[in-house]
Amino acid sequence: MLEKLEQLVAELGELDRQERIELLIDLARTLPPLPDRLAEFKDAAHRVPECQSPVFLFPEREQDTFILHADVPPEAPTVRGFMAMLVEGLSGAPLQEAVLVPADLIERSGLRELLGMQRVSGLHGVLRRVRDMAIRMAAEPPSV
Repeated sequence: MLEKLEQLVAELGELDRQERIELLIDLARTLPPLPDRLAEFKDAAHRVPECQSPVFLFPEREQDTFILHADVPPEAPTVRGFMAMLVEGLSGAPLQEAVLVPADLIERSGLRELLGMQRVSGLHGVLRRVRDMAIRMAAEPPSV
């Protein structure tokens, strides 16, 4: 798995429940704002329907590098923190590595213990969407 993402997952997984919540909230504050050029595209095509909170994903490809932009409202700090972890851990990664995001990321980071079943299901939807996007990008030739 990607080194940056692995470090964040391991750190979360090692913390107790309260520390994990605090770290997620701290991570939520680090989610970069959506670039202005993408803001107009916050629509159903970019929203993760499985997630209760409005999560919008905008993957981009720069050569063979995966870049992930996301928008999650501040009113959903745990989901926003999870997205900040994915954005930080995946952005700038080689596409061939981005496709390998493990499906058990939520469990390994200890988030299943913190969040309700519905929220965990939503985060799994986010993971599937990110991975599917990376797989599609990796299968396409780079644009010139």
